[in-house]
Amino acid sequence: MVRLLPREEVFFTLFNESAQNILEAARKLQVFLDDFRDVAKRAEEIKALEDKGDDLTHGIIDRLNRTFVAPLDREDIFDLAKQLDDVIDWIEASSSRIAVYHVAEITPEARELAHIIVHACEAIVEAMANLKRLDRVTGHLHEINRLENLADHVQRDAIAKLFAMDGNPIEVIKWKEIYETLEEATDQCEHVAHVLESIHAKNM
Repeated sequence: MVRLLPREEVFFTLFNESAQNILEAARKLQVFLDDFRDVAKRAEEIKALEDKGDDLTHGIIDRLNRTFVAPLDREDIFDLAKQLDDVIDWIEASSSRIAVYHVAEITPEARELAHIIVHACEAIVEAMANLKRLDRVTGHLHEINRLENLADHVQRDAIAKLFAMDGNPIEVIKWKEIYETLEEATDQCEHVAHVLESIHAKNM
């Protein structure tokens, strides 16, 4: 009987909306760091997208609770929604820390990390667009993993540079946390890739 019932395809649309919202936040973060001005306003714009992301996540979970036949395993839908939400949470945390810490200027390493985040989010969008055709997601998942490794190297080099300089200890602490927060956003992108890898393995 279950097999005869139509699957609820709206989840694919909801995941695409969530991924596009994440990418918009990532691009705003990149612009924020590349053209560093109007700090409070730009941080608030990213916060508004994070709030929208929360609404999208709640919408997915609410729909899941009301759906009899889902297009993917229910656990996978829940995990994917949660991991997508975590990506935008860390993007927002990055902009928030920069605003709260009253950073005077942005370092090249922070800008590079922001650009990597955008590329990772673009790969997430492409993967979500192919969620119905799982044979097409593998390349995007490899790209997310590659970008996370790149961000890890940039972050480590940036922190090493911080401690090699004889700078203000408070500034060192601030920037160490900012770098770690930016890099964590790429970690969360990789967690999305891990969920998609699991979905791929179950359904191919």
